[in-house]
Amino acid sequence: MKSFAAALSALALVLPALGAPTLVPIQKVTGPVKTNSYIIKLKDGADKRTHLVKLGQVLGITESHVKYTYDDVFHGYSGTLTGSALEFIQSSKDVEYILPDGIATVQWDASAGSSIEYDTPVAEARDEVGALAEGGAGVDVYDVDTGVYTSHSSFGGRARWGATFGGYANSDGNGHGTHTVGTVGGSGFGPATSASIIAVKVLSDAGSGAYSDIIAGVDWVVSSARSSGRPSIATLSLGGSANTALDNAIVSAFNAGVHFTIAAGNSNVDAATTSPARVAAANTVGATDSNNAKASFSNFGSILDVWALGVNVRSAWIGGTSAVNTIFDHILNTLISPAVAGILAVAIGRYGNKTPAALSTDLESHARSVVTGANSSTTKLLATVW
Repeated sequence: MKSFAAALSALALVLPALGAPTLVPIQKVTGPVKTNSYIIKLKDGADKRTHLVKLGQVLGITESHVKYTYDDVFHGYSGTLTGSALEFIQSSKDVEYILPDGIATVQWDASAGSSIEYDTPVAEARDEVGALAEGGAGVDVYDVDTGVYTSHSSFGGRARWGATFGGYANSDGNGHGTHTVGTVGGSGFGPATSASIIAVKVLSDAGSGAYSDIIAGVDWVVSSARSSGRPSIATLSLGGSANTALDNAIVSAFNAGVHFTIAAGNSNVDAATTSPARVAAANTVGATDSNNAKASFSNFGSILDVWALGVNVRSAWIGGTSAVNTIFDHILNTLISPAVAGILAVAIGRYGNKTPAALSTDLESHARSVVTGANSSTTKLLATVW
């Protein structure tokens, strides 16, 4: 009798568990996040349209909303999600994972350690930089950043606005995006002075933005590159805490044929702990000083592919069509990965396009093993034009 009662008691505990759906947990992330904003990854094979229709029936009675549905690089969506909408997502069999929407930053202070000049003739700036490899014709370089001052004289009419994600104005009110892309192909500043430059704004004028906006920017790059049919390079000089969704989006874009250069980061830590620097498929770039030694602030580790100069970086600036800014003593790693994008653009212009993997191999095979100051697991390769 006692054993029968015990069996009934055990069954009473099991039956509710069998009937209850298994909830998809919200993954934990480090670093700052956007309040009530989530990135939802659907399982391969799940019908996104049907899932969103069902979610829409719940959204009608909540303050939640879907901001982005990703088409090319990520099988999922993102938005502000609370209450019953979030409960629906967690209980849906379509969902693979749920991530809080992290915040990325350019990780610099433009007011510290810089020297801004206005009305500097481009020819004069070029003389100071020295001979550069004029190339990159027929190549599109997408600067995924704070935007680009497209009217700057160093771009010679080759820069245009592409898209904005995050609700920001179509302008660079920060300067970081303009400075970085100047090192790609600004006349007098970067090697690819015949490449086309396309602004993709995903960060605010304060220099920060949500991962969901960055994924939307990468998604747009893939769509634009597919439509143009031109060789395309995306450069991301931003970073934050590890984020699987952003990493996967970049891998998908890489597999779609887009080349990537990504800043290793500026915290003097292993770059494998940050996104998107930890994406193995991309070209992750560390910063050196003029003596080819690791810059004190640069991240490091086995995930790095090459190094490039990241101290005393002189490039285009906002505020005037001939404005120039030299950033010389503050976190600069985010400024040098675009220079490697310029090197890749020159190589494509000279030798033709290749798969991203093949071009990355060429980049490393032509680099010089001269960098000092990093640990033994980190490459010594300094990127060079070939």
